[in-house]
Amino acid sequence: TQSETRFLRNVKFSLLVPLYNTPERFLHEMIQSVLDQTYANWELCLADGSDAEHGYVETICRAYTGKDARICYKKLEKNMGISGNTNVCIDMATGDYLALFDHDDLLHPAALFEVMRAVCEQNADFIYTDETTFHRIRRDASQPHFKPDFSPDTLRSYNYICHFTVFSRDLLNTAGGGFRPEFDGSQDYDLILRLTEQAERIIHIPKILYYWRSHVNSVASD
Repeated sequence: TQSETRFLRNVKFSLLVPLYNTPERFLHEMIQSVLDQTYANWELCLADGSDAEHGYVETICRAYTGKDARICYKKLEKNMGISGNTNVCIDMATGDYLALFDHDDLLHPAALFEVMRAVCEQNADFIYTDETTFHRIRRDASQPHFKPDFSPDTLRSYNYICHFTVFSRDLLNTAGGGFRPEFDGSQDYDLILRLTEQAERIIHIPKILYYWRSHVNSVASD
C-alpha cells in the first residue's frame, strides 16, 4: 500500500495554510484531508489572521496541535493579508518542500504520495497537479481542470497551474523568497512565474489531487 512504501529519499513537506475567519466545517475538513494523507512525513503550518469574532478558529486549531505534533499553529496579532499571512507560514516551515494549500479546500489522500514519487523518481523541484471544483462534498465535483505539461507561453497568458503547487525550499530561495504583498489577489501567479523561471525540473502530475471548494465567498464561484 502507499502508506507502506519506502522511498530512497527522506523528504518532509510543509503545507502552508493562511487562515482567516475560516468556517468551522471547512476548517475541520481541510485539516482532516491532511491527516488522511498516505505519505506521513509532513507538517501543516497554520497562520491565523482571524478577527476576534472568529475565535473558534484558534480553539479548533489548538485542539488539533494537541493531538498531532505535525500540526503547527500561530495566532497573528493582526491580519496581514494573504501574502503576509502566508509568509508567516513559510517562516514556520521546516520542510524540504513547501506546498500551497487554501484554508477551505481539500487534498486527495494520495496527493503527497504522488508528489513524493515525482521528487524521488524525476528529481522534481517544482510540481503541480490537476484539480477539480466542488461545492459541498467531494463527490459533487463537476469542473475538472486537466492541465497541460509545463507550458511557459500558456502560463504567461494566465495562471493555469493554480493548485496543487509544491516546490523545494532551495528553489524558493533562488526565486527571490516568498510572497510579495503588492501582488495580493494575484500573489500565487507572481510566485509561480518566479519559481518556474528558476526551476530545473518542473513536473506535472496528470491526476486530480486537489479539490477547490466553490462557495459564496470564494474565488472559485466568482
